[in-house]
Amino acid sequence: MITLYSAKTPNGQKIHIMLEECGLPYRVRWIDMDRGDQFDPAFLAVSPNNKIPAIVDDEGPGGTIALFESGAILLYLADKCGRFLPTDPRRRWDTIQWLMWQMGGFGPMLGQAHHFNAYAPMRPDGPVVLPYAQERYTNEARRLYGVLDKQLAEHRYVAADEYTIADMAIFPWCRLYKRQRQNIDDFPNVKRWFGEIASRPAVARDMATLEDVVDGFNKDSWSVLFGQRQGSQA
Repeated sequence: MITLYSAKTPNGQKIHIMLEECGLPYRVRWIDMDRGDQFDPAFLAVSPNNKIPAIVDDEGPGGTIALFESGAILLYLADKCGRFLPTDPRRRWDTIQWLMWQMGGFGPMLGQAHHFNAYAPMRPDGPVVLPYAQERYTNEARRLYGVLDKQLAEHRYVAADEYTIADMAIFPWCRLYKRQRQNIDDFPNVKRWFGEIASRPAVARDMATLEDVVDGFNKDSWSVLFGQRQGSQA
């Protein structure tokens, strides 16, 4: 049995999708980040960077294994189930490079767009609107969507000409294009790919239960998420 520590965020959604696609048995322990569950010593023993997602696999190599960082978890689960990561070296590395693209750029930059476009204006002590930051990260999000759209113009899937963990990693972040101030119609190849991925049964189950809704903050939750104790996963 795999225990998944998760929350309703893009990085958590990646692992839900992968576990559903693999058909591996798992249970979810929800981390309430507004309340500060990510700083609980028991969770920190699994995820020392106090972020979700994290997993504990009772049947790992050599015994129980704990893993944090969504990219590492996707690679581990692909190895465990023998799916969604090609064995052919060229196609394998094509998949890994796009996974790293998501981990290093697409996720972090879009996360900043979320913060300055959506979250900061909801600050409970008074809205914070920073036009420079909004423009900076909105433009970078647009550039990254353009990179993805160009790749998908020539390929059905993001990498290796097949559905892989790269698609699973990127897809949840695209679900929030409105929060990133993007128009999905500007990226027709991304729109086509997004619709195809969303229609997969395992992904549809995720979409039905893990919608990422942020409609406001109170002073306590803001302090926990963005105050002195940093480290939540948005």
